[in-house]
Amino acid sequence: MTRWLVTGAAGMLGADLVAALGRRGDPVTGLDRAGLDVTDAAAVAAAVAWCRPDVVVNCAAWTAVDDAEADEEQALAVNAGGPASLAAACDRAGARLVQVSTDYVFAGTRARPYAEHDRPAPRTAYGRTKLAGERAVLGRLPGAGYIVRTAWLYGAHGRSFPATMIALAGERPAVDVVDDQVGQPTWTADVAGQIIALADSGAGPGIYHATSSGQTTWFGLAREIFRLLGADPDRVRPVASSALSRPAPRPPYSVLGHAAWEACGLPPIGDWRAALRRAFPDLLAAQPKAPAVG
Repeated sequence: MTRWLVTGAAGMLGADLVAALGRRGDPVTGLDRAGLDVTDAAAVAAAVAWCRPDVVVNCAAWTAVDDAEADEEQALAVNAGGPASLAAACDRAGARLVQVSTDYVFAGTRARPYAEHDRPAPRTAYGRTKLAGERAVLGRLPGAGYIVRTAWLYGAHGRSFPATMIALAGERPAVDVVDDQVGQPTWTADVAGQIIALADSGAGPGIYHATSSGQTTWFGLAREIFRLLGADPDRVRPVASSALSRPAPRPPYSVLGHAAWEACGLPPIGDWRAALRRAFPDLLAAQPKAPAVG
């Protein structure tokens, strides 16, 4: 039976991964930021030595994209220093390491899906720090390092775009949503399933893209959420990215290709609409309940 260690276990993906492993009956240790600061190399080494995992999945990350522009050094400590320490600890323990990464390692300026082997060209501090983390893992663990890039994540265990839209649908008559950024809305439970399948399969190390199939814009995603709520999708109005002033530029095109899954005989995640429908009951259940009146 495979023994697992999951860092960042309180986040959307980490929580879903720990839950999925628990349902399988696999021995899993989930550590949140309070349980393990991945920027502390000594603590990382001690945690891996104590847990003796077969597979470590690093879900811990600095994900505040805009804040990273002003504090790249601290983002680098989490997104690159943490993976480097985990890779060193896994190397000593003989464990495999799955490093969760992002579409932001690409510029997002192409009009075709980015392949796993395409040359990264990050345009943001966040993307640069995540790319540094990828390179730290693959450099230290060429035979046991896995990079799982994902994008446009949502889930029941944290803030997400669908959760925001569900809330706004009940608060506003109309919602303005960006319609010039293209990507793949991806449920964290699906990514957790891909990570487990990857570890079970014995597939070779390297880079894998764990995103839903198909593509849409944030505007298209918002309209689909309104439909699932039984609300009028025309209440969602399209706007350009230029209408939002943000320190970090967003990739205009964040669609990732899935050839690596096919090469190792594993199916990629299915269509984003079908995934959203499956996720919707959990997303609704996670919404804060309105206070009682009277």
